[in-house]
Amino acid sequence: MSKTNESLMKRRTAAVPRGVGQIHPIFAASAKNAMVTDVEGREFLDFAGGIAVLNTGHLHPTIIGAVQEQLTKLTHTCFQVLAYEPYVEVCEQINARVPGDFEKKTLLVTTGSEAVENALKIARAATGRTGVIAFTGAYHGRTLMTLGLTGKMVPYSAGLGLLPGGIFRAQFPCAPHGVSTDDAIASIERIFKNDAEPCDIAAIIIEPVQGEGGFYVAPKAFMQRLRALCDQHGILLIADEVQTGAGRTGTFFAMEQMGVAADLTTFAKSIAGGFPLAGVCGKAEYMDAIAPGGLGGTYAGNPLACVAALAVMKVFEEEKLLERCQAVGERLVTGLKAIQAKHKVIGEVRALGAMIALELFEDGDLHKPNAALVGQIVARARDKGLILLSCGTYGNVLRVLVPITAEDEVLDRGLALIAECFDELA
Repeated sequence: MSKTNESLMKRRTAAVPRGVGQIHPIFAASAKNAMVTDVEGREFLDFAGGIAVLNTGHLHPTIIGAVQEQLTKLTHTCFQVLAYEPYVEVCEQINARVPGDFEKKTLLVTTGSEAVENALKIARAATGRTGVIAFTGAYHGRTLMTLGLTGKMVPYSAGLGLLPGGIFRAQFPCAPHGVSTDDAIASIERIFKNDAEPCDIAAIIIEPVQGEGGFYVAPKAFMQRLRALCDQHGILLIADEVQTGAGRTGTFFAMEQMGVAADLTTFAKSIAGGFPLAGVCGKAEYMDAIAPGGLGGTYAGNPLACVAALAVMKVFEEEKLLERCQAVGERLVTGLKAIQAKHKVIGEVRALGAMIALELFEDGDLHKPNAALVGQIVARARDKGLILLSCGTYGNVLRVLVPITAEDEVLDRGLALIAECFDELA
């Protein structure tokens, strides 16, 4: 009996806890660049990219070749036991790419949540303080500490009770929802006035472009004022570039466009083209604040993932993917704004590079987020062979994370399918 999505979903339901969500009831069998084929042989345009993991596409030949070669050498020693050169080379390249005119060092780990956890450990050790400020709409992970930083209760921390203390929430500047740069800075000042003295805060952590929160871009002026505020009070600024990093926004790191540098930068997702790798890069003096043995992990900086990351960075250079990212973003935004012109439910099309979102409202009323229509469009697009994702605090944002390597013809087909969905449903 041939395998079907339905039969595999039944097995999944019986074997996997319900807390492991699944957006699309599809089982992938193979993929190439921006196309995925399911177990029934149906092809889909992948505009999700494994949630921003596949900036270089599925099975990029340069990346696969590097991993295949590494498979003939070694797959694991644990870097803390026996080191290997690819780990060091990845750190060297990340040190050179992360913004900031200062000496840097990099730690490699396995997941984005782990990177954020370690950034907080480093900030606490470097400052001798324990508090941290995060923002409304933030997403920083699913571990217990990162759940405390994440600004969305449902579904991530629903039913878990109170999360770790010492975390304070400021407002993220968001023009569509009436939060200005002044409002956001004032919310931090209120924390200092009402909840915690600046001398108790080790770090402020922020996504330059919010991911799960709705792809809102932090205003450059806000980032500059935030940098000044951190400098004034001796607080470390952490840029969470897990989703924005590895070229998604048109520069290798989004902070390159913000006019200021963070003290610590977290990265993961697309850095290794689908292999599990993450890390923290920061000022050398801060990165050295923890004694030997206090950082690391058994699988942290796995050799296969390291050579994949080196290949990703090579592909960006050889194929000029940062330039391609801008072209992809411009093509998609132009097409999406044409759809917006026909459908007033689309309140805003926004993008930084190829990190693109459409925010939907009932009858264009910015006070009425339209999550229901977003869900319907995601489902209808899937029926048409297009994989999309939703996001946003109110669930009313469609996000596009298509591989940067996708051909123009694929981008145009995706746009046509999105247009069909709006014509049929909006």
